Amino acid sequence: MSTSLESSLEKVSEEFQKLQKDRANVIEARQKLDSQLQENELVEKEFKLLNDDSNIYKLIGPVLVKQDKSEATLNVSKRLEYIKSEIKRVEAQLEDLNQKSESKKDEVIELQRQYTQNLQKMGSTTTASAQ
Repeated sequence: MSTSLESSLEKVSEEFQKLQKDRANVIEARQKLDSQLQENELVEKEFKLLNDDSNIYKLIGPVLVKQDKSEATLNVSKRLEYIKSEIKRVEAQLEDLNQKSESKKDEVIELQRQYTQNLQKMGSTTTASAQ
């Protein structure tokens, strides 16, 4: 009985640890998206300060290529939309992982409780038979 409970506890603990690792990876992705969002919002604000005849250059590999202001503004707007949609997707993924993680945590706690009770029963049985 104890070995099957012990193996179940080990399996569930490993699943919980994997969920925690996945959660950490999603949080890291969310932070990168936040950084990209801030950068692109800053670029968007800078574009609003420019005159229509201002020169805008885009870095493509090692070369700066002149770009039309309306085209550059449109690209930044599309990038902002994409980043915001990715943030929503990652937030949903994070919420799902949080729920799964909480569920696994509760399962681990319950198995630990059962395992401890089992050990206590075995200990009292051993003590009673020794007397």
